[in-house]
Amino acid sequence: MSAPPADRVLTVPNLLSLFRLAGVPLFLWLLLSPGADGAPGWGDGWAVLVLAVGGFTDWLDGKLARLLGQYSRLGALLDPAVDRLYILAALLGLGARGIVPWWFVGLLVARDLVLGVCVLVLRGRGYGPFVVTYLGKAATFLLLYAFPLLLLGQADGAWGAVALPLGLAFAVWGTALYLWSGSLYLAQFVLALRTGPAHPGPPPSAVPSPD
Repeated sequence: MSAPPADRVLTVPNLLSLFRLAGVPLFLWLLLSPGADGAPGWGDGWAVLVLAVGGFTDWLDGKLARLLGQYSRLGALLDPAVDRLYILAALLGLGARGIVPWWFVGLLVARDLVLGVCVLVLRGRGYGPFVVTYLGKAATFLLLYAFPLLLLGQADGAWGAVALPLGLAFAVWGTALYLWSGSLYLAQFVLALRTGPAHPGPPPSAVPSPD
């Protein structure tokens, strides 16, 4: 007897998400590996390529999930988790390279840590994970574009001169939306605590979904 669709593991979208997950350590290694002169930077182009492939497969697995009707609980957890890991890897790599300040790294990592604790508390009260909003996806999209642009902005010449201001713009807007979406998730968390234990499912929305 086949498993219900929501419980399926071996789906095309899930396999793409696992492929993306395998790219996270490769991306970080390319970002931090020193070249022949002992300075990092030789793998920047390859790191950007890995990030671009990850972004494409992120779009593709969502598209295929809709086209093939292959939604699953694992996919709902795995897809945003891989996004978070790419952001974390990029932040740590760019922070170690001195491209972004460590306070910026700490700000975004703290947002995810706080929400991670909230999810654990909600799970203990019978709720599922937060439903990913369009605003949260937009913030992730902006940040995943900002990081390779900031990386390319370290190069000399016209490419660097164009990429750096674009990367900074994406980073500012992405960070603002990332923190704002985090505040919306926190509002859901507070409302769920006031509501009390619930049947399995996402916490109640304290505000309309930003679509």
